[in-house]
Amino acid sequence: MNLNRKPKIGFLLIGAERFQPLGEGTKDGTYKERKAEETKLYLGHITKFADVVFEEPVYTREAAQKAVDRFFAKKVDCVVASFMSWAEDFAWIRFLRELPPMPLMLVSFVRDSLAITDTNDENQFIDFLSAGALVGFQEASGSFRRFNRPMSRLCIGTIAQVMPKIQTFATAAKVRAVLRESKVGLLACYNEAMWATYVDPYNIFMKIGPEIHFLSVAEVVDEIQRTDDSMIQKIVDQLAAKYEVYPNVDFEKFHASVKATYAMEQVAKKKGVDLLVLNDIDTVLFQYVGLRPGFTPLDPKEEMVTVPEGDIGGGLATYILQILGGCPANFIEPFYIDHENGLIVAGHAGPNHYHSGEKNTIIARDERFAKTAWKYAGAPFAWHVFPAGLKTMLHMSEKDGKMKMVATLVECLPTKHYLASYSHANFKPVSGTPEELFQKICENGVTQHYGVVDGDHLDELEQLAALCDFDFCRID
Repeated sequence: MNLNRKPKIGFLLIGAERFQPLGEGTKDGTYKERKAEETKLYLGHITKFADVVFEEPVYTREAAQKAVDRFFAKKVDCVVASFMSWAEDFAWIRFLRELPPMPLMLVSFVRDSLAITDTNDENQFIDFLSAGALVGFQEASGSFRRFNRPMSRLCIGTIAQVMPKIQTFATAAKVRAVLRESKVGLLACYNEAMWATYVDPYNIFMKIGPEIHFLSVAEVVDEIQRTDDSMIQKIVDQLAAKYEVYPNVDFEKFHASVKATYAMEQVAKKKGVDLLVLNDIDTVLFQYVGLRPGFTPLDPKEEMVTVPEGDIGGGLATYILQILGGCPANFIEPFYIDHENGLIVAGHAGPNHYHSGEKNTIIARDERFAKTAWKYAGAPFAWHVFPAGLKTMLHMSEKDGKMKMVATLVECLPTKHYLASYSHANFKPVSGTPEELFQKICENGVTQHYGVVDGDHLDELEQLAALCDFDFCRID
């Protein structure tokens, strides 16, 4: 799955069939020629952030039907449509009827300036006709609302005003499309200690898109047994050369943890899994593997997202943020509030993407399990502090058969390693106090798990929630 691809937009421009030849011989050419120049302008902006499926402006019913067929065949993430002036509405209405359900944005582009002073001049008269996008927008809006298609939005403004809205909408539509193609692997079951994280797999498939595969610990054990030790030792050596290793790390257990990580990743990849949700405190895992795999992802470029504690909602939040951020997302649990310093201390044990900076990661003993009776008790893991910067924090869970999102911004502060066995960092709310933030968050009813990623992605998340019919709470 290519999480970093551009959004794919089907671009529909509708012009007036009867205006096409008007203006022949004038300084700025015919209506059709003027619209061809406008088209180049729009495409020049949109292609900066999206791949565009487009041939030429639509003037007829037949062209509208061809556009529908082309968009469907090319599997566009969304369609952006615009009346270029007043136009006969039969092509638009046919398009609305025939287009399969998909995100659709109706846009009206407003010119930055006009030079119309006297329409007795034929060139200016054609410019007057050509500038009438507002007429077309009003006309199109009637049928747009009358059809009442789901996943539909509209906006009006100059190119500078509208393009960011198109980009946000298209990015959200891309995430929706990626989710519908994705596969979730649950290894091996929900977390019996946290029933609140349970979701309905059928509902997830029907309303969001990913299909869920249930992977077994037995598959991981079989993969461990047939994995070559010399290959694993090379990976151990590479990790030890790249990251600081604490003196109390047992290298036999280090090898075992890397080997189990590799085997787990291979089992998931053979099933085509994009999001691996590991119940890393499952006693069956400890009994037969002897540890929880501590080094996923082994490859810094790995796009498969892995999260702990069998929480599919938390996994989806992390996966969605990784798509939006275009960089590794992390899985966290806010632990406590440091009231005196106005901080939120958050992190998580178990798998977390750790390749965001060599100084951010230490290979350390898993102190939480060091005194247990499991075979590889205290096996090391990649102990990570999250890189500093502005982060989007997203929660996802299910209520009454519907997914909910609660999203906010937090500032991740430079943090030293101090919470043994937990990848972690100190955070501050962007506005207000930690107490005020969690008052607002918990009023929505959440679990304790969130995804975080670099940057502000609240607008895209709000659009995505609307496209997928999620409940959405935005806390600015």
